[in-house]
Amino acid sequence: MGNAARNLGTDDPTFYPTHDDMGESALQKLIIELFRPLLARFLASQGVRAFVGADQFIYWVQYAPTVTVAPDLYVLPGVDPDSAPKCWKVWETGIVPSFALEVMAEENQKDQEQSPRRYDELGVKELIVFDPHADELPDRIRFSVYRRNARGKLVQVEVTNADRVRSTVLDCFVRVVGTGAAQRLRVGLAPSGDELLPTEADVAEQERRRAEQERRRAEQERRRADEARARAEAAEAENARLRAELERIRRGQA
Repeated sequence: MGNAARNLGTDDPTFYPTHDDMGESALQKLIIELFRPLLARFLASQGVRAFVGADQFIYWVQYAPTVTVAPDLYVLPGVDPDSAPKCWKVWETGIVPSFALEVMAEENQKDQEQSPRRYDELGVKELIVFDPHADELPDRIRFSVYRRNARGKLVQVEVTNADRVRSTVLDCFVRVVGTGAAQRLRVGLAPSGDELLPTEADVAEQERRRAEQERRRAEQERRRADEARARAEAAEAENARLRAELERIRRGQA
């Protein structure tokens, strides 16, 4: 068990852990490391103020530090995107994550049995569970989607082995690209998710290509200007030669 956070400045002496010693697989980590900044950038582009966090404890019952969940990824609506909470205590703000994402480990008991129940208790509007091992292990499903029904209960509304599911909370698609250890989650844009939100690396490459195109265009324009200037100078030189020749002929006839 790692460090613990004390609710300083209140009458609550409870220690709320901010870390645990349960590691995550390299694949889980790589998937979230790519998807979290993508989702944050997408929400910002839509004018949505929200904090997109990952792998932090969320507590919703004060004095009960064992009543918690640590989403692989979550969205806190209305919270400063530049926040850096060590953990999140719902009773301090009244804000509950609107969306959560779980990436299944090869051992999927926690995600299958515990996650929907805990997220239901927490009050999350939408939960998506992604299983990167669905193609290699029997009886596994790539995507499971949970949303609240008319009674306010978080229930499973979709299970699919398709490469994408739509998030009604985020208003985008959660889409998997690649296979095996190269699988990553991307933000698929409306209306069908076919267009992917570019990664930061994609944006940097696009900027590099634009800059290279601008450089080449400027070089071509410079070259054309040099050629035009050279032609003008050659024409002027030829005109000068012709004038001199005419002047010589005129003098010889005089």
